[in-house]
Amino acid sequence: MSQSQSQWLAQQLLRFDTINPPGNEAACMHFLANWLREQGFDVTLSSFGENRLNLVARLAGSQPGPQLAFTGHLDTVPLGNADWQYNPFGEIVGDRLYGRGSSDMKAAVAAFAVACVTNQQAIRRGPGVVLLITGGEETGCDGARALIANADLPDVGALIVGEPTANYPVIGHKGALWLRCETRGKTAHGAMPELGINAIYLAAEALGRIQHFSPGAPHPLMKQPTINVGRITGGLNINSVPDRTQFDVDIRSAPNLQHATIRQQLITLLGDSVTVTTLVDLPAVLSEANQAWIHSVYQHCQALHDAPLTPRIVPYFTDASLLLPALGSPPCIILGPGEPSMAHQTDEYCLLSRLAEAEVLYGGLINDWMR
Repeated sequence: MSQSQSQWLAQQLLRFDTINPPGNEAACMHFLANWLREQGFDVTLSSFGENRLNLVARLAGSQPGPQLAFTGHLDTVPLGNADWQYNPFGEIVGDRLYGRGSSDMKAAVAAFAVACVTNQQAIRRGPGVVLLITGGEETGCDGARALIANADLPDVGALIVGEPTANYPVIGHKGALWLRCETRGKTAHGAMPELGINAIYLAAEALGRIQHFSPGAPHPLMKQPTINVGRITGGLNINSVPDRTQFDVDIRSAPNLQHATIRQQLITLLGDSVTVTTLVDLPAVLSEANQAWIHSVYQHCQALHDAPLTPRIVPYFTDASLLLPALGSPPCIILGPGEPSMAHQTDEYCLLSRLAEAEVLYGGLINDWMR
């Protein structure tokens, strides 16, 4: 198989609307499942809601030992309010493959799937590979959570996450703690506010405290943890005292911080007037830079980069937050052809040259593992 095969497969995946919410990954998953079966994979699909599917595909080897695993997601974020200059469901212009999900991260799924097929003989002689393809990643790893609950997970020795890194090997990412904070007041007529308790005012006081809250000490590699209030809703009409307000808090953490501790500190800070509920709790991921397999991945990637490779992390979360503990915490690398700066952007694109590089790169990693 050639570069054109991964390019073709990436284009096919982009043609499916898998915007999340609602997700609707089922049609795209069925297409990919059928293609993988035709290439010799043993494929299992599992549902986690209406039109929501996960996929596990295996190429078994003839040797004992843990398998090499790849993971990627097929859901994408919405298109946004700005107009797209290019087709958001796949268009090639020069070296760019445009489309929602091109960098994040359907091109990577195509690249590692084709790399497995191209190197199938080596895989058959080794311990094998497994592809863990999820839906629902963009809204908090819902698909990965269901996959862990429902699937018979294989013995995995290393995990490659195809999120966008421009083919630079990344050893970890921050954790995500999403909290919903709610204030409750007492409604009254807007002309007689003294008879009510304004939940928006209570929320405003809480927000003032949050603005100066630090989730904890900085991490040597992941630096300072962050906190952001991303959404607020409150009140039903202008001429009533609002009796309920909600605001959502996004905290990004590092391995040196415990989410339970951060949550309790925030609850103590906000006091009894605020109820806090956890929406998403995803731990940080960090592999040892001097681990033998990680070091070998760096060696494979070095030829694609001019400067010497150094340990890097990314601020976004991935399915590895949940998959790694479920798989027994093997070494993990985040490595994909997508452009990190293009994720969630209008006119998102992946460079075709990077897609071709990734296919070869994944092939080299597969062959190394099978030896």
